Amino acid sequence: MADHDAIFVGSGINSLACAALLARGGWKVCVLERSATLGGAIQTAELTEPGYRHDVFSAWHPLWVGGAAHAELGDELAAHGLEYLNTDHPTATLYPDGEAAFLLRDADANADELDRHAKGDGDAWRRVLDGFFPNADLAFGVLGTELWSRDGLALGTRALRRLGRRGLVEFTGNVLASSRDWLTDTFASERAHGLLAPWVLHTGLGPDAATSGFMTQVIAVAIQEGGMPVPRGGGAKLVESLVALIRERGGTCETGRDVERVIVSDGEATGVRLADGETVSAGRAVIANVTPTQLFGRLLDGDVPVEVAERGKRFRYGRSEMQIHFALSEPPRWTGDERLGETAIVHLTPGLDGVSRAVNEAERGLLPAEATVVVGQPLTMDSSRAPEGAGLLWIQLQELPWHVKGDAAGELETAAGEWTDELRERYADRIQARLAAHIPNLESAIRKRVVLSPADLQAANINLCQGDPYSGSLALDQNLLWRPFAANPGHATPVGRLWQIGASTHPGPGLGAGSGTLVAKQLLREPLLARARKRLRR
Repeated sequence: MADHDAIFVGSGINSLACAALLARGGWKVCVLERSATLGGAIQTAELTEPGYRHDVFSAWHPLWVGGAAHAELGDELAAHGLEYLNTDHPTATLYPDGEAAFLLRDADANADELDRHAKGDGDAWRRVLDGFFPNADLAFGVLGTELWSRDGLALGTRALRRLGRRGLVEFTGNVLASSRDWLTDTFASERAHGLLAPWVLHTGLGPDAATSGFMTQVIAVAIQEGGMPVPRGGGAKLVESLVALIRERGGTCETGRDVERVIVSDGEATGVRLADGETVSAGRAVIANVTPTQLFGRLLDGDVPVEVAERGKRFRYGRSEMQIHFALSEPPRWTGDERLGETAIVHLTPGLDGVSRAVNEAERGLLPAEATVVVGQPLTMDSSRAPEGAGLLWIQLQELPWHVKGDAAGELETAAGEWTDELRERYADRIQARLAAHIPNLESAIRKRVVLSPADLQAANINLCQGDPYSGSLALDQNLLWRPFAANPGHATPVGRLWQIGASTHPGPGLGAGSGTLVAKQLLREPLLARARKRLRR
């Protein structure tokens, strides 16, 4: 007999959600993690000073709370201590002149906010909602369906019946539109453009990329409806509750277990071999939460068709990221609109063109002169993450190159072409100076600053290849129906009983556990023959 029904390579959110769903379905599951901590990019640690609990990588959970896995598992996870906190001020954009624009939790409030910047933009927002909600099942279905399957065909058929041929073509065209085109066609105010444009960075896209307009709409509506929830005590609380559920159902989750090879016999995955030579067998499935370069490199080298293996090894990665964590002796005091101090995520940017320019500079190998600064303020919801009266900031920069060819501002030495410790700290200084212009007490309140460069991110997590937090470029040929790539779309692989999940697969990055949920659904679905027999017995 096999050691387990299913073995998971890696313990990111997709693995844990899939393992929990399978364990609830009666499967014997085993999650193997190469590092010392479970959870992948969900890590909470006292990274700076004792008492300051930082979400080291990912931090915000709207996709999880609004996703299918949470709908299925939420009550059991709550029984294991998981509690979500939320806010009425999920996000804002702060402009260099000190003015700010806000996206709130109420449609009328958002209409009033947009009208404040340009009369008529409030009605434009209402029209967006009126057009979105009747077909929200189709929009979210694109991101919640195995597109390369009969379920994907069923989604397309439903869209055709509802919209008609011309309507379906128009819907598809809207999905492919850029954020720039959608924003400028929809809203008059550049403040509205700058409020929504930075959110496409959180999907791995830029505002001029195909599908970024669709993603802008989906995220804007999702934030209004769902806010910016976080677990009390840090993101690791989600990991802890999922692991507890898996173990309660008889599964195992192990750290320090580096899988170096998927064992293939007669065209099917039968288990894995660890770096120490131990083998672990799987009777029903091996599920790899890894990038294509890993899967078709060391894990499967020689066991798949050459054309698929070569394409997998050429899988492209996107822009790199930097994280900056501040432990502060007091809360940040923002100049300007007092609501900024109550807002979970503040984007600091000149606006749509500023985001576009920074993306373009990064994609040409330059350090952006004026990057989009994502300022996360978890203490606006969860005071347990820092000592009483203190402050804590989570900073994300999503427009950086892996190979550094130069500095767009012409200030920093980049001759080495790579992320040295010196370059990391000097670039963080630039970002800190921009923040200090809007938070006058920032520099006097800093107790400690910790910066993670793209090189640090890659060293910390093998799936953050080249410091790409989204595990692969989301250009159209590696997105939606074609993710991870056209020669091997979807989550099944050329090897029987071997599945690929994670941010490199559809529906892409984020903490929604979309790919893990889709694979669990397929594995738990009764075989066609068994369902036919049941129907005949009725």
